[in-house]
Amino acid sequence: MRVTMIGSGYVGLVSGACFADFGHEVICVDKDERKIEALKRGEIPIYEPGLDVLVNGNRFAGRLSFTTDLAEAVKGAETVFIAVGTPTRRGDGHADLSYVYAAAEEIAKSLTGYAVIVTKSTVPVGTADEVEAIIRRAAPNADFSVASNPEFLREGAAIDDFKRPDRVVVGVEDDRAREIMRQLYRPLNLNETPILFTNRRTAELTKYAANAFLATKITFINEMADLCEKTGANVQDVARGIGLDRRIGSKFLHAGPGYGGSCFPKDTLALVQTARQFEAPTRIVEAVVEVNAARKKRMVDKIAAACGGSVKGKTIAVLGLTFKPETDDMRDAPSLEIVPGLIGLGAKVQAHDPQGMKEAKHLLPASVTYCGTPYEAAAQADAVVIITEWNEYRALDIDKLSRTMKDKVMIDLRNIYRPEDMAEAGFSYTSIGR
Repeated sequence: MRVTMIGSGYVGLVSGACFADFGHEVICVDKDERKIEALKRGEIPIYEPGLDVLVNGNRFAGRLSFTTDLAEAVKGAETVFIAVGTPTRRGDGHADLSYVYAAAEEIAKSLTGYAVIVTKSTVPVGTADEVEAIIRRAAPNADFSVASNPEFLREGAAIDDFKRPDRVVVGVEDDRAREIMRQLYRPLNLNETPILFTNRRTAELTKYAANAFLATKITFINEMADLCEKTGANVQDVARGIGLDRRIGSKFLHAGPGYGGSCFPKDTLALVQTARQFEAPTRIVEAVVEVNAARKKRMVDKIAAACGGSVKGKTIAVLGLTFKPETDDMRDAPSLEIVPGLIGLGAKVQAHDPQGMKEAKHLLPASVTYCGTPYEAAAQADAVVIITEWNEYRALDIDKLSRTMKDKVMIDLRNIYRPEDMAEAGFSYTSIGR
């Protein structure tokens, strides 16, 4: 099939490359000329394990190409995916759908035959209806259907998630679109992947409901971690104890500094606003949003307490800046609250991250010192703080680390190390819920 992917960001590029690997002919479109020229040279604008090999393998095979010419890309396409950004709209918490609607306007001008227009971006309930209305108004005689096909990709594991998903959700309103979407995902169907066909509004809400539920699990275990610290319980054992119940499951029960990233923060906010709009308030999700925002700020106080009550005049080594490992994504990362908070209390921050420092320089205060290794970051530091659980931080040479530091203080916000091991190494060690 011929597939057009409008938007060559994280979702569009990963999805486009994976569809090409299924054997489809894929054209990825983006208005950013520098990004498209870089992709044509084989340069990948984001960090995602294995994406460079996947993109360039299919580019060389002739199945994947890149362009800024949307009209040319849409001509003859059987499916046209809208995979543009839907950031939180400034001021009210709603999803900003301006990029989605602008893409629909341009698609309407370019359709030459029947095509299924698919919203891949995460969008509120009713967006596909509006996309259809936009195209109908702009091109009354056009032959098309509109579908919703939300993505469920985890950054750092996106390729595997696309090729071996738990499920594929497709919202359609007619049999013609259903059959084309079935053929598009036929390679997954052969592997017995569940493909759930619903109406469009159900598919749109399913995406938000999934992310809100996972965000709720994270926030729940973080609150249990606070209770564990007060009572002397161990949150990791609590998580195991409840996670072994198959009705609950062990995923997303890892206590930490709060969730971040490109999905959970904006999607929970958007769901809250949608629910209010339809006069069906989601009190649980509202609480999740509030608790998570407060938690990131409270981590600054936790670090200060571990440093004797104040970080003023102290050097703090921060390990991990991205919102999770195996990505360079800094969106809504806990570090964006914690690092400025520490600096605001008078600390000097020396930071390291395997992939995120380039982006962090645009987002964090200019006074942050960026270091080439964790040990450089820890040099003459009064304390080291682990914010992101990159693998290389899981096996630090603790003796080497302590020799470079001014004072043996570690605040482990991801519970990577065992308290007894750190105590044996002479560290004053603080973790989450233990």
